[in-house]
Amino acid sequence: MLTAKFPALRMSRRGLLKGAALATVLGASLNVMRSVAAFAADAAGWPTDAFKQKSETDVLKTLYGKAAEVSDKVKLDAPEIAENGAVVPISISTTLPKVTSISVMVAENPYALAASYKIPEGTMPSVSNRLKMAKTSKVIAVVESDGKLYSTSKEVKVTVGGCGG
Repeated sequence: MLTAKFPALRMSRRGLLKGAALATVLGASLNVMRSVAAFAADAAGWPTDAFKQKSETDVLKTLYGKAAEVSDKVKLDAPEIAENGAVVPISISTTLPKVTSISVMVAENPYALAASYKIPEGTMPSVSNRLKMAKTSKVIAVVESDGKLYSTSKEVKVTVGGCGG
């Protein structure tokens, strides 16, 4: 028997369980550290300036450096009337090829850009979210496809504001 030759190999059940628990905790903390590093790297590319812009034109200029053309290939689903501006459901999808990003703006909000998504290659270009809207406003969806910008918009009437209104 090996334990007779090597007494250090003798381990109680309790010792084995403690060792397994310690290994699990160490493994989990390494994963967390890796995740934090990934988020930190991603934060460097965060479009902070775009989220500070107050108009659709300024957002497009800051985020993309160009204007968008209206397209019926961008579909924006949003309610005509939102009873609560704090949670306005929206969905954006497109049939355009090579989509790299989708952004959503609310024209009358204090800051126009509500959300911006990077779409990885091979991913279905479709996003959903719940927006906060200060008051009745035009919601604008912008899709970047093959280096060009395409957009669509819809007026959403808000009965109770979600941005302190």
